[in-house]
Amino acid sequence: MWSKQEEGEVPAQEKGFSTMASPRPNSLTARNLACIGSSLEIKGIITGKEDLQIDGKVDGPISLQGQRLTVGRTGQVSSEVAAREIIVHGNLTGNLVARDRVEIKRDASVTGDIATARIGIEDGAHFKGRIEIDRAKPSADVDLKAVSAPTVTEAN
Repeated sequence: MWSKQEEGEVPAQEKGFSTMASPRPNSLTARNLACIGSSLEIKGIITGKEDLQIDGKVDGPISLQGQRLTVGRTGQVSSEVAAREIIVHGNLTGNLVARDRVEIKRDASVTGDIATARIGIEDGAHFKGRIEIDRAKPSADVDLKAVSAPTVTEAN
């Protein structure tokens, strides 16, 4: 049933093929991933219920509520974007709304306002706009003020 990879054989991922499922480390099920290749140019509205990676050019609003949008190194996006998570390696122009987090990687460029619960901007990234951190959503972080040390009282 399992076969050992022949010596000198190149795995499918190294041949330019990509897998359509992207397993998440803390998830019991794999998530679907749709890709827009580097030679594709799309003008129009994009909505969906699966993760999306953009390596091409997209002009138009993107709504992936509950999903992840990744703009690859060759990706050029001019859009208003709404998603659970937005990761930018390429160029993105437009306002971003992410329910969970936004990451702007090294050498990426983002021009527009961002509304999110968490944000990360790496050294070398370009960002121009405003950031609004939405604290109204419950976070997984422990609130240190809510955790108090046990109080010891002495009786006389």
